[in-house]
Amino acid sequence: MASSGSGYDLSPTTFSPDGRIFQVEYASKAVSSSGTSVGIKCADGVVMVTEKLLGNKMLVGGSGRRVHGVDRHMGCCVTGLLSDGRQLVSRSRSESSNYEETYGIKGPPGVICERIAGFAHYFTMHGALRPFGATVMVAGFDEDTKEYSLHMIEPSGVSYRYYGCSAGKGRQGAKTELEKLDLETITCEEGLKQAVKIICQMRDEGKDKPMEIEAGWVRDGKWERVKDGKVSEIEKICKEELEEEEEDMEEDE
Repeated sequence: MASSGSGYDLSPTTFSPDGRIFQVEYASKAVSSSGTSVGIKCADGVVMVTEKLLGNKMLVGGSGRRVHGVDRHMGCCVTGLLSDGRQLVSRSRSESSNYEETYGIKGPPGVICERIAGFAHYFTMHGALRPFGATVMVAGFDEDTKEYSLHMIEPSGVSYRYYGCSAGKGRQGAKTELEKLDLETITCEEGLKQAVKIICQMRDEGKDKPMEIEAGWVRDGKWERVKDGKVSEIEKICKEELEEEEEDMEEDE
């Protein structure tokens, strides 16, 4: 971002000479400074797990949720600025409700995501607005095609469908780990464990802030938040496995 401060970052409607929109890049930077999130499309559903950084020791556990339900068949996970993400979650719920009222069926996840992406993109085209500093993963079940899907909407307003995706400060490392998994056969239970393990791998306990892990999944055609107690048990198991793997590597050396 060498051109920052040269006047091309004053509005999201202004392109720099090399074709960049700096305010969109700044919004993406806000996402990459947030905790890591991982989404996995499994054989029997979709799992989403996110790392919620705790900036204050006095915070009550469970405050400032980043995993939300959109409808009975769909949920989402926010990475980046929580307040910005909350607006996208609210919009997704409205779009899903309006679709059902208009057509009499549950909104297909792909259609709802395209509408949210269009809403996010609108905020990159007007000088009086600014882009959302949040990325939203959406997991859903299409009642027409009987298929599960995982989508991710970025600050620029683009929306893609994924087998596995990641966001936040550990995005690249998490992507590498996801590529090692057999996503065509993995179950939601195993996918949840692998996603939690990946988030634990991306952390540096000596430098990173304290955190909580939140998770949710769509399986059997329904959205459900994974209970915090279950997530904590899986996190404990994953940390023990990672410690054992580190000890084995040290012994081999």
